[in-house]
Amino acid sequence: MGRHSIDICDCSQCENKDSLFCKLSDAEKDTISTNKGSNFYRKGQVIFYEDNHPNGLYCIYKGKVKITKFGDEGKDQIVRFAGDSDLLGYRALLSGDTYRGTATAMEDTHVCHISKSNFFDVMTQNNNFSYDIIKLLSNDLKKSEQKLVNISQKPVIERIAESLLILKNRFGVDEDGMLNVVLTRREIGDMAGVTTETSIRTLSALKKDGIIELVGKKVKIINERELVRIANLYD
Repeated sequence: MGRHSIDICDCSQCENKDSLFCKLSDAEKDTISTNKGSNFYRKGQVIFYEDNHPNGLYCIYKGKVKITKFGDEGKDQIVRFAGDSDLLGYRALLSGDTYRGTATAMEDTHVCHISKSNFFDVMTQNNNFSYDIIKLLSNDLKKSEQKLVNISQKPVIERIAESLLILKNRFGVDEDGMLNVVLTRREIGDMAGVTTETSIRTLSALKKDGIIELVGKKVKIINERELVRIANLYD
């Protein structure tokens, strides 16, 4: 698969401060770190495939990942994104089911792999950690339900506008004000549930109206207030 082991510190010494593991005690972090694997994925490489069985939990040390689901019409649908400190594969691990989506590196990405037994050991010993996991699952369900409503009811331009705002809120902007993530027009379309051609036309229309700027694959939001209005996020 082209994976290469890298040296990543123990969880107790991790520089990422937004992980759920940050709230654990040093002893619990040591448990999580025991036999932890460290993998490097180049842009475009798959971390895990839909319908495969999990044998552990993934935590992104550094990088960006998209999770896609294979649709009924043979078209991928981007269901969410993940970045530094985010967990991957926890729903399949907790349910004892297969992965419901495919995780792919969007840029060169470093990922920790935590053993299933160590993860469950900490969950059974720490009620607060278990509660945090439940809240994470509940939030995922809420977002999935809202996305389903949006795709079925919102016009195309609202979906594209909302997708751009989601990307800004998730990854921020760089020093030039560009979204700090690079997606193809097809990926933006996959995210919004529209075709590549529709994505291209809609982005061009937003550019023509002076709401966004397009530089290659990069996007810059020029008029965020108007984009919020178009996305119909006030209701």
